[in-house]
Amino acid sequence: MSEKPSVLFVCVHNAGRSQMAAGWLTHLAAGKIEVRSAGSMPAEQINPTAVAAMSEVGIDITAETPKILTVEAVQASDVVITMGCGDTCPVFPGKRYEDWKLDDPAGQGIDAVRPIRDDIRARVEKLIGELLPAGR
Repeated sequence: MSEKPSVLFVCVHNAGRSQMAAGWLTHLAAGKIEVRSAGSMPAEQINPTAVAAMSEVGIDITAETPKILTVEAVQASDVVITMGCGDTCPVFPGKRYEDWKLDDPAGQGIDAVRPIRDDIRARVEKLIGELLPAGR
């Protein structure tokens, strides 16, 4: 792993789960981890309900846009976390892969998206603890 660990969050549309995860990691790691997100079939825009749910906890993801998943993004990342993109994610030896089973917030109301947001936060906090040894 490089001096600064890097994480890539991947979901199909890069509009909800992966954007919320990237928002949490960016916020909680305070610049100590490089954060990327991408999708195998990116949407036109970020899910507005995901934006609203993150806004409720003081995290602004409105400047983000869904991005296409590239081989380069995977190669440049130490950890690749997928969220339901299945076999479309390229796999490279030596990378750490995790698949987070999370409900898709697409088409859901804010009451359904809040628990997804909170679940993602807990997983991101655990990830930070694994990537950043105490005192780093």
